[in-house]
This record gives sequence, structure tokens and C-alpha cells, in this order.
Amino acid sequence: MLVVKSEWNGEPTFRMIPIHKDCPYVECIYDTKSKTLAIIGGTRKNVFHMIPKLDDNGDVVMKKVKTDASKPYKEERRTVETFQEYYITEKDEVVNFTHMFATNPLDAMAFLMIEEK
Repeated sequence: MLVVKSEWNGEPTFRMIPIHKDCPYVECIYDTKSKTLAIIGGTRKNVFHMIPKLDDNGDVVMKKVKTDASKPYKEERRTVETFQEYYITEKDEVVNFTHMFATNPLDAMAFLMIEEK
């Protein structure tokens, strides 16, 4: 994977992107606020999500009776195919993972050193 400088939630960070098709991960993103490396794996899974209900025109169907505690539109439970996600929160483990999978790990290490100041 290749380490590239990026931005996440308005903060400078780094990402890791695959450089060949055999890579087991789709993307890795380091969140500077939570100090977590989010890893998106190549394995797909089906997960249930509540999504807005749509009419025949593709518009969101609004509820007839609105309450303060709920959303003003109808929702339905659907299965959505998503990628498996993993999270690393320990700095030593982030460093080890980056050294194992990045072709240019020093770019990430330099970023992590700047972040500690």
C-alpha cells in the first residue's frame, strides 16, 4: 500500500491506498482526533441498515403524523453490502501495521511524529 497525505474531518492526516490487485485492503485512513487507524478490508458482508423509504418517483416518503422524537420520514430496514472494517487504536500497533503493509512507511511515521507535538 502507498501512504499519501490527505485530510479527514478537516484535519491533515494520511491514507494508505492499494498499489496492486492482490492487496487485502481497500483503504486505510488515520483519524487524528480519535488516534485510530480505520482499515477497510476487501471482504464484503451484508449488513442491515435503516434507510429512508422512497416512493415510485424516488422521493422520500414523509410521515403523516410527526413526533418530536422521530424522523419526519418513513424508514425501512434493508440489507446493504459493505466492506469489512477494522480499527487499530494503539499507536504501536498503527506503526507496526504501517511498516508491514506500506511501501513508504516513513511518510506515515513522519506524520505521526508531527502529530505528537
